[in-house]
Amino acid sequence: MADLKTEFAGIRSPNPFWLASAPPTDKAYNVKRAFEAGWGGVVWKTLGEDPPVVNVSSRYGGLHHHGRKMIGFNNIELISDRPLAVNIAEIKAVKAAYPDRAVVVSLMVPCEEQSWRAILPIVEETGADGIELNFGCPHGMSERNMGAAVGQVPEYVEMVTRWCKQFTRMPVIVKLTPNVTDILMPARAALRGGADAVSLINTVQSIIGVDLDQMAPMPVVDGMGTHGGYCGPAVKPIALRMVGEIARDPGLAHLPISGMGGIETWRDAAEFLAMGASALQVCTAAMHYGFRIVQDMIDGLSAWMDEKGYQDIHALSGRAVRNYVPWNTLNLKFRTIAHIDQERCVGCGLCHIACEDTSHQAIAVGGVSGARRYDVIESECVGCNLCAHVCPVAECITMQPQPVDGHVTWREYEHSAERLAGCSVAHGV
Repeated sequence: MADLKTEFAGIRSPNPFWLASAPPTDKAYNVKRAFEAGWGGVVWKTLGEDPPVVNVSSRYGGLHHHGRKMIGFNNIELISDRPLAVNIAEIKAVKAAYPDRAVVVSLMVPCEEQSWRAILPIVEETGADGIELNFGCPHGMSERNMGAAVGQVPEYVEMVTRWCKQFTRMPVIVKLTPNVTDILMPARAALRGGADAVSLINTVQSIIGVDLDQMAPMPVVDGMGTHGGYCGPAVKPIALRMVGEIARDPGLAHLPISGMGGIETWRDAAEFLAMGASALQVCTAAMHYGFRIVQDMIDGLSAWMDEKGYQDIHALSGRAVRNYVPWNTLNLKFRTIAHIDQERCVGCGLCHIACEDTSHQAIAVGGVSGARRYDVIESECVGCNLCAHVCPVAECITMQPQPVDGHVTWREYEHSAERLAGCSVAHGV
């Protein structure tokens, strides 16, 4: 069996699957159930100063699509609304009862040195393994100049991270907001401040939908709504890109990454690890399916790693980063062509409609013995993959790579075009 044990920023856990800072980690009852189910660690729901915040009702919104529930999830919940002393006592008890599991405490206090100086010793006394600085919450707390209001300003990220490194012995993980144009800027700021690791992504600013009867954004609170934080499977592409951006940056290459954002299956987990993460955090999937989902992820990831020959998480982490490149370094000579398996084809015509109306008119429609038949016009096919994506039958349409006739990148092509243009001008053409 593949070894799933992890050591992330000096924090050890039996597997890379941690519950993210969120409602599932709000109290000892939940966390104990999670550990009994097999989770390798938790990030305790964000703590702040007393008096605690007051949350609203309702708090969640879901994006449902074609019968699939919660492909996206939105929340307007704030940080823990339980007294700080209660949380601290429970964290201490849980860590003592489960010494082999990672217990990290998420923190968010005003952007003032004294506030951080005051809360860090209190958390350290619990025996927790580390802290995660919540610089990502995009609603509620950001209006109080915390959360994303800090994470969007690199100078603040660096400043607060440096305070925390100065005032605690615990590893400091900086949780980054995706609500920025360049994720590298806050990541570099965290590193300058001395961060031991980063985690990402936090939730994306969003309105999940509009209640057209009440004419208010959802979830509706007494006839009104606000923007919230978006998560779940739908944000996975955003998260993978940002994780990869940090992992491939030469100045950040050795900064450990805890990846999160839509992880629901072992395959999702493997993709985040391949893109540079060395630990993982999960929230929406646990809220949707319960804590036992972790066993499916553990078993699936371990079996796949065995099959592929990855002995441990370190061997897998970052394997895809070297192939994550800028667009202008891709091979312009590479070509792939769609192929339709006529035995699998059900004759729905979606491939033809999509290609004819919105793409390159590369699928012809004909008839054989009174039945419709769809064929690829290879000379017109540009390999865009649209037909394969709209086809409702698995493996009916596949993309067939063609023999590669050399390798030319846009940089090389552009340089060659400029050189030819120069020659033409020189010869009066």
